[in-house]
Order: sequence, then structure tokens, then C-alpha cells
Amino acid sequence: MSVDLTGGIDPSREFVFAERPENPEMRDSVSFWTFDDRGTVGLPRMGVEAVSENWDSHDIQVNVAFPDGRTYRLRETTPSHSVAGHDGLPRVLGAGGLRFESISEFDTWKMTYEGKAVASTSADLIDGNTDGPLVDIRFGVEATMAVPPWVQGAMREEAQENMNSTPAGDLMGGPRYEQLYRATGYIAVDGGEEQTFTGSGLRIRRQGVRRLTEFWGHCWQSAVFPSGKAFGYMAYPPRDDGVPSFNEGFIFRGDGELLPARVVKAPWLTRLQASGDDASLVLETDEGRIEIEGETAFGLHDVHHKDKTFSAQQLKVNFPVVHQAGVRYRWDGEEAYGMMERSNPIEKITHP
Repeated sequence: MSVDLTGGIDPSREFVFAERPENPEMRDSVSFWTFDDRGTVGLPRMGVEAVSENWDSHDIQVNVAFPDGRTYRLRETTPSHSVAGHDGLPRVLGAGGLRFESISEFDTWKMTYEGKAVASTSADLIDGNTDGPLVDIRFGVEATMAVPPWVQGAMREEAQENMNSTPAGDLMGGPRYEQLYRATGYIAVDGGEEQTFTGSGLRIRRQGVRRLTEFWGHCWQSAVFPSGKAFGYMAYPPRDDGVPSFNEGFIFRGDGELLPARVVKAPWLTRLQASGDDASLVLETDEGRIEIEGETAFGLHDVHHKDKTFSAQQLKVNFPVVHQAGVRYRWDGEEAYGMMERSNPIEKITHP
């Protein structure tokens, strides 16, 4: 059985906006999560957020984490790049030192960064300290798609209804899909020797209006294994007002199509821990329940959201604590490094 890596999505969805959208709230976004398959380095979310109201400059997010607790982090609003790609089509979303380009739709993407980042540690970030020396950092990733894309709300009817009738649709930020990939890359930090790696990751494409004022937390996990098997899901925790929360995911057996799933056990963010935290999950499908073991290997916490990016200044709300991590997953005897992002209001979290 073959694999349709487009998932039936029009290839033009891979292109970025060619010019500033008329709606000042409209956004364009690309983000990557990449992990070395040996667990020696993680890039837990690199992203560009382009908002029409501030089109000449985009927000960028850079996260690098190592198992020994070292982190390198940058949040910046910086001049945007031209959208013209290698063939003149609108394939590039970039700003400052960070650049994403679609080389071939639903096949190959590239990411590069060369610039500065704040040197810190996982422990300091847990304490809410985001200060540190600025050091030179550069990295690059070539991503080759490995799993069909997952369009949020397309796998389960009740998930689509939830997006249409609750704040979940605003939180997603409009049409959105994500896709797991295989990766090759390099990284050099603070004048050190360049390190090359192979691994895997997840990319996200989103275009639309995103409103986060009602955001109350989430848990989001995904990984692709050496055999080609993969999983992913996103869920919001139960609401205090009893309104149903978005909960949707998938299982991929290595060929064919994605199989619908929902998470029935998720590692919600209830304490702040640099690494070694339980990140196991249970997914429910029509074929039964699937248990996947997980343990955090490295990551970064955004506790107080003091960054002065354009998007952060627009929030004007007490945003939940966010944990962006690399996780070592185990499923049916296989191991793989994958992503996890989760969040919760600070009053619902125990500090060590």
C-alpha cells in the first residue's frame, strides 16, 4: 500500500502569503520541531509568526536544548524576508536569522538560522529567569516528509464540531495541518565545533486569525518511529464550565492513511521538571487502545512570558505556563525521539 504524502491537500496550501493580507489579524506561520535520533540535541520549536498588522517585521522563536540542561533561546520581532523561493514562487517565511523554505510541496522543506540566542539552563527557565549572555548559534535542517499530513478537525466528527462551536477554532488559528518528517541537520553553538545529525521532527503550517485570550492549556505530542509507524494528537484539558474540549489524534501504521484516535490518558502539565518526567500516553482507536511510553529528555519552559515580541504584547492576558520538550518514546519495542508541548495556568502547577 502506498503513502499519499499530500493527504489530498491542494499543494498551493504550502505557499506562504505573497503579500500582506487585508485583515490586520491574519497570520502566516511555519514551525519545526526537530530531534537528533541519538538524543544528543533537540530543537523544540523553531517558528516564524507573520501578522498582517506588523507585516514588515515577523516574530521568531528559537529553542535549542541539550540533555545536560543547557538551553539557547530567542524571542524577537525582526525584519521579514522576501517570500520568493528558489523558483520565484512564495515559498519562504523568514525574519532575522531564521528562514523556512518549501523546496517541494509535501516533500522537502529547509530551515536555517544564523544569529544570536540567550544562553541559559532548563533550571533557570523553570525559575522564570530568561536572562543570560547572547552567544552565536547556527543550525540547519533538511526535512523530508514521512507521514501524511494531519488536518486538525478532519479525523473525528466531534472534533470538527468542537472547533466550530467552542473557542478551540480560535486557538488553532484557522486552517492548520502538521506533518512528521525525517531530518538531516547541523548545529554549532557559541563558537564550538559543528555537529551533524540525523533525526526526525514535525512541521506545522497555519494561515488564519488566531485568538488566544481564552487559552486554558493543552497537551500535544507526536513522533515517527524507525519502522515508519507514527502517532500524534492534540487535546485541551476539561473546562471549568463543562463545555467539551477538543481532543483528536491519529495513528499511522507505516503505510496507507492515518487512523483516527483520541487521547484517553495524557501527561498534563502539573509540575515543572527539567527532564525525566513521565510523558506516557494512551490513545483510543476503533482497533483498541494503544499505550506509548515516554520520558522527557530535554526542554524549555516559558513561565512568565516577559518577551517583548509583537504577539506577546498583543496578548494582554495571564497566559499559561508553556513547556516545549523532546521526549524519548517507546512503542512496541521501538524507540524514537519526538515532540511534546503542554501548558497549564500557573496556579494549577506545582513548582519543585
